[in-house]
Amino acid sequence: MPSSLKAPHEAVSMLPASYNNGAGTRAGRLIINADDWGCNFETTQRIRECTAHGTVSSVSAMVFMEDSARAAEVAKEQGIDAGLHLNLTTNFTSANCPAGLADQQQQLVRYLKGNRFARTVFNPLLRDQFDYAVAAQIDEYRKLYGAEPDRIDGHHHMHLCANVLLGRLLPSGTLVRRNFSFQPGEKSLANRLYRKAVDHRLARRHRIVDFLFSLPPLDPPSRLKRIFSLANQFTVEVETHPVSSEEYSFLMGEELLRLTASTRIAPRFAIPEKGCGRRIDARRS
Repeated sequence: MPSSLKAPHEAVSMLPASYNNGAGTRAGRLIINADDWGCNFETTQRIRECTAHGTVSSVSAMVFMEDSARAAEVAKEQGIDAGLHLNLTTNFTSANCPAGLADQQQQLVRYLKGNRFARTVFNPLLRDQFDYAVAAQIDEYRKLYGAEPDRIDGHHHMHLCANVLLGRLLPSGTLVRRNFSFQPGEKSLANRLYRKAVDHRLARRHRIVDFLFSLPPLDPPSRLKRIFSLANQFTVEVETHPVSSEEYSFLMGEELLRLTASTRIAPRFAIPEKGCGRRIDARRS
């Protein structure tokens, strides 16, 4: 992740093309989102503690996992903002997962984890499996949370794989996680061009934030301070996994609060409405 991130006015070159066309978000906001909510009890509990501490804005919820149903009840009871964490790379662990879905999920896991380039190629032989896995998870989210999943991201970022993106499997208009943000020189030109093309296609049907970063590495602190400073002008999502002891300790400690003293952590995942400064809630748009 960027260790040489510049000041906000020097970061414009990193913005998606859609920003200059009016689709970008123009007011600052820092969103810290915790992934894997509902994966298992330990993960859910650690994220729950971080949300109560005020250092996590929102969560991304897995379905058909061992703690999915309980986590959904906790989120609804405590008003925790939860989007769908689409899972195509880990076998389902819930006893309530239909056998047929579990079998097709295993096929996708073997395919996507078997070759690091699999995500970039549309596989017509697995079209039905992708369709079924995505639709089933969206439907299960509806059942557990009693609402549409108006915000979607992906386990291991596989919501951006070719079969999902080109197959247009995510509902149009949803808020969808973009690729990680990098400065020129931090990745190869081919890598950056591919990511840019994916984000451009994504922005044609979905809402996206201006920047996405991973919380680690935590050192040097200046890296995070520069990332957080972007949120004074742009909408920035920071992805975190509190199941990691290092990230959990940081989220529950004082250093994060010190680094964000001049940049308020958003209380939920919301971005400005396209074309104006009025904010809309990601779950109600």
